[in-house]
Amino acid sequence: MTLETKLAGVPFAAHLARFGDRVAVSTPGQSLTYRELARQVEDMARAFGPGRRLVALEAGNTLPALVAYLAALSSGNPLLILPTGGGSAAEALLAAYEPDLVVRASGNEAVLDVRREATRHELHPELALLLSTSGSTGSPKLVRLSADSIQANAAAIAEYLQLRPSDKAATTLPLSYCYGMSVVNSHLLAGASLALTDLSVVDPCFWDLVRTEHVTSFAAVPYTFDLLDRVGFEDMDVPSLRYITQAGGRLAPDRVRSYAEQGRRQGWDLFVMYGQTEATARMAYLPPDQAMQNPQAIGVPIPGGSFRLEPVPGLDASELVYSGPNVMLGYAERPEDLSLGRTVTELRTGDLARVGLDGLYEIVGRRSRFVKIVGLRVDLGQVERLLADLGVTAAAAGSDDAVVAAVEGDHDLALIAKTLAQDLGLPRAAVELHPVEAIPRLGNGKPDYPAVAALACGGEEDDGGPAEDPDAGSTDVRRIFAEVLEVDSVAGTDSFVSLGGDSLSYVAASVRLERALGYIPEGWHLMPVCELTPAPHVAGAAVEPSGKAAPSGTLVRRVRRRLFAPMETGIVLRAVAIIAIVSTHIGFFHWQGTAHVLMAVAGYNFARFQLSGARAERFRRHLRSIARIVVPSVAVIALAFAVTDKYALHNVFLLNALVGPEGWSDYSRFWFVEVLVHILIGLALVLAVPAVDRLLRRWPWAFGMALVAVDLPLLFGLVESRYPGQGPVLWLFGLGWAAAASRTLWQRWAVTVLAVLVAPASFDDPYRSGTILAGCLILLWLPTLRVPRGLHRVTALLASASLYIYVTHWLVYPLFDSDNPLDKGLAVLASLACGVLYWAAATRAMGLAERWLKRRSPSRGTVEPAAAQRS
Repeated sequence: MTLETKLAGVPFAAHLARFGDRVAVSTPGQSLTYRELARQVEDMARAFGPGRRLVALEAGNTLPALVAYLAALSSGNPLLILPTGGGSAAEALLAAYEPDLVVRASGNEAVLDVRREATRHELHPELALLLSTSGSTGSPKLVRLSADSIQANAAAIAEYLQLRPSDKAATTLPLSYCYGMSVVNSHLLAGASLALTDLSVVDPCFWDLVRTEHVTSFAAVPYTFDLLDRVGFEDMDVPSLRYITQAGGRLAPDRVRSYAEQGRRQGWDLFVMYGQTEATARMAYLPPDQAMQNPQAIGVPIPGGSFRLEPVPGLDASELVYSGPNVMLGYAERPEDLSLGRTVTELRTGDLARVGLDGLYEIVGRRSRFVKIVGLRVDLGQVERLLADLGVTAAAAGSDDAVVAAVEGDHDLALIAKTLAQDLGLPRAAVELHPVEAIPRLGNGKPDYPAVAALACGGEEDDGGPAEDPDAGSTDVRRIFAEVLEVDSVAGTDSFVSLGGDSLSYVAASVRLERALGYIPEGWHLMPVCELTPAPHVAGAAVEPSGKAAPSGTLVRRVRRRLFAPMETGIVLRAVAIIAIVSTHIGFFHWQGTAHVLMAVAGYNFARFQLSGARAERFRRHLRSIARIVVPSVAVIALAFAVTDKYALHNVFLLNALVGPEGWSDYSRFWFVEVLVHILIGLALVLAVPAVDRLLRRWPWAFGMALVAVDLPLLFGLVESRYPGQGPVLWLFGLGWAAAASRTLWQRWAVTVLAVLVAPASFDDPYRSGTILAGCLILLWLPTLRVPRGLHRVTALLASASLYIYVTHWLVYPLFDSDNPLDKGLAVLASLACGVLYWAAATRAMGLAERWLKRRSPSRGTVEPAAAQRS
């Protein structure tokens, strides 16, 4: 029987040669094509000898170990993976299972220790791989995996990561760990390549490797992100990076969101994943576009897999149960179990979970006393037994950050912690031992594990001060979001954007939020409610922390701060622009160009509010925002068409720019609304295309710049514009988009240079062009402007109602037909007031209509009723 036809072989490992001369593996000394790698794998498989035997492998990140691993998979020899570095854990497995052949890497060669020529084990035909459970050490209990499971999981991972031959992964995790193994399997199945290394991410040589080898991805456990923070990864330039995967334990939601945001800025995706060795590696993944809105979730099942929730007796919770072709055959606890076939058809994960209406699953707890730290599953009962073997009486608790133990008696805790960390295979920093007079116990005499876990907080006693409420301040924020956005309920993990907020509701929310919190956090529209907490207030006079009176300069600054307060630049520009637009049209004073600044503000807000979320959800949000512009505008234009003779039917349908008379006329008065709606509809349709969506997520800043480039032929007269009298304005929308997406200094300077070069071409009037340029640069460089506190409310009101003022003022100011400056001033005030009243009435009416439609529409999502109740 040839290597290619053995039924127990794993297909991707047996058919490496099909990818020919593509590079498969790169090491510091050489690169191997798939054809060369396949040849070495075949040679190694022949060295294993005829027949099926149990092969044990010390699986380090070396080429000999990789070749031996693939040779066993391709030839159908069941492979037992040993922990790297030997030690007591490896010896325990060797003693328990007595493999026929042991492979160790020595330098650049694989050393075969043949312990018997013919196996004495009875090996089931489907058995392909034996792994320790989730990296646990010192236990003979193994996970039995079939060739089909390995192949299926590798294919599923390659599918949702969209692996392609141009991808190259750096092996940041050991091959002996199922997570690291899954990276190898999925890349070789897809014809991609591996940069084989055991360098840490804190080693500068690792980043040299990433750049020289054009690495597109690497795998990370939660501890890896601590190391990335330490080396300043946020400021690194890694242009080849396409995505980072995270698994091996729970990463805190705020860190998921932070790294997802960093990836969005720098052009790579973060894939949060969930899995267990018992499922070969992966069971779920969180789509990258959900990471910022749902950072607490594990996501959706991998392709080919499914979840169900099973109630746990005695608990108000449900266990997550997984089904799929990658589920293990079962466990092996002794050599005789290697003859067993499938004893497991679905995997009871031991994790308590819930599922939201969006179909995303979330882990809410564990059923048993296990924690997972840096990817290793740690049995807290085993921790207590190890400590007992050292003569220590202790109770152990823990989290995904550290093992915490309360220790009785007088011991050298530093030495014991070091020994325990070595036995568990954990970093020393992940083991905390705390001395106690007696182990805290419950009334029934059992250890009080929550009290033990609380020792990790520093063991500080209550000082009698008022307890902090973790939800302090969030009640006001929830109410503000619920009222402004017209939603029935707001969860602690919801954000302004995830609840459907847009530029029209942003102003009202930000002003109310500032009053409630005492300040307005940067990027608050993306922050979850639970993180929006009040600023600390200091009562009394201007006093320094030392208790001394503040210097006179400090008093002046504080008086100035009391009179003036920062306000978001976009809000101020909207208010100033609408006053200038109305006053110019009425003739009270003349200041042209501010309407075009508003177009840049529209692009700025679009990039902030309309680019997050899944593609389908984002498309619905785009349509909702367009409707909130079209409905109130068309209502006024239809009234104007009915009561005056200055407008035509194409005005009502916002089509004057396309089918109306060329040049400027009375029909052109609503040009701003028309052009904005056309741009928004076009972008909604374009961004609904999957390929465009992927490009957008990877290069959001470049997208804004591309919109500017698209409009340049019109702007410079190379192509004739159909839009009457106002010239092309898509470039302004794109410039605002690029301003919002600028995350680095060079990006801001690039936008600045482009604005300086392009703005003068917008109009022959230098003052008008200067206004447009100044507005764009202020929007780009000044996130806030100081405004007298007494004007905050009126500024916010005018900004909120700016669209409504714009569409109504054409009907209001003709009622004040006079050249008297006083009458013109009254016309301006009346136009502003009428627009504000229309805004208040229209937004209320649309809110009621949206809630009515929501109640009439079937709920999105297909969650089973029982599961929905449990979640």
